[in-house]
Amino acid sequence: MELKRHIVHIDLDSFFVSVERRLNPDLIGKPVIIGGSKDRGVVASCSYEARQYGIHSAMPSKQAYKLCPDAIFLRGSHGRYSEASREVTKIIHDSVPVYQKTSVDEFYIDLTGMERYYDPYQIATDLRQRVMRETGLPISFGMASCKTVAKMATREAKPNGQLRIPHGEEKAFMAPLNISKIPMLGRKTCEKLYQYGIEKIGDLHRTNIRFLETMFGKAGRYIWEKAQGIDHSEIAPRGERKSISTEHTFHEDTADAEFIDTMLVSMAEELAFKLRSEEMLASCVAIKLRYSNFETHTMQEKIHLTSAEHMLIPAVKKLLKKAWNQHRRIRLIGVRLSDLCSGNYQIDLFDDNEEQIKLYRAMDTINFKFGNKTVCRAAGMEIGQRNFNPFHPAG
Repeated sequence: MELKRHIVHIDLDSFFVSVERRLNPDLIGKPVIIGGSKDRGVVASCSYEARQYGIHSAMPSKQAYKLCPDAIFLRGSHGRYSEASREVTKIIHDSVPVYQKTSVDEFYIDLTGMERYYDPYQIATDLRQRVMRETGLPISFGMASCKTVAKMATREAKPNGQLRIPHGEEKAFMAPLNISKIPMLGRKTCEKLYQYGIEKIGDLHRTNIRFLETMFGKAGRYIWEKAQGIDHSEIAPRGERKSISTEHTFHEDTADAEFIDTMLVSMAEELAFKLRSEEMLASCVAIKLRYSNFETHTMQEKIHLTSAEHMLIPAVKKLLKKAWNQHRRIRLIGVRLSDLCSGNYQIDLFDDNEEQIKLYRAMDTINFKFGNKTVCRAAGMEIGQRNFNPFHPAG
């Protein structure tokens, strides 16, 4: 007999806005936008009152201002949001046996097997109430037999609600929903399906898998399985994830600052793409230097959760400046990203703009299709012209 899974997806409602409202209750009930100003930047988060005007995350702030001139724009604070996230994480850590943190405001919990002793839905309900009581933050959850359906249930439960999809009722729950509700199904994919009259998930239920594979290749099976509520992915606790790294031993020891700087840029870009391709985020960056006499130095720094090289590159350059005695020649250089957790690229409050977000999406689409480094920054191309592979690990 197959073991019934009980997967919970938890999402803090309009997290950044909720944290700001906790500090300033006057913001409650008003259209609030976090990220940049009305003149520049992109929307990182917005209140439900702002969403009623058609505002959404990743929208240029100028456009958001046109839609809602009365909106309150706040710059936001990484520190406040990180601290609030830690508060919620500690409560979850103390309350459940297995969980996975996928971003600052999103978690998956596996309660499979708990039904022998307690009602899993009641456990999730009690946990939600505890988070709201102890942090003052609104939170929603969905519960189902797999991660995909649980996440969709959370979206339907928002704002500030909860929803359980009983085993065997996954397809009935999904059938009336628009195909855009399927996690990770992009706008262009949806538009292509719309052209064939496939608008609801129920339409996908009646679509032959071979037709989808003809249209989308391997992704066709992914779409079909998600529509059927088939998702065997496991909850991967953060503690089981370690780090990713790359290093290179130079053919000749070097003190060429420009060359070393270019090498670091390309290595950071390589690791950032790997993070995004595996849907992971890093919160610690380190560099490793080995001098001609084999003396080795490492230095690391905590960073905000990211998978973006425009955040990682300044960090590795800063570490290089601190760690390297430029009078000494370097034999080996390495970059390591650690404190990993599952998650997708998140909009940065201070540095992102619409063009930056579009650039990453376009680069990753091409690199996924044709191979890593098909498109990259100029620095990465310079490395390639040196006629060696800088990403081959040292022996």
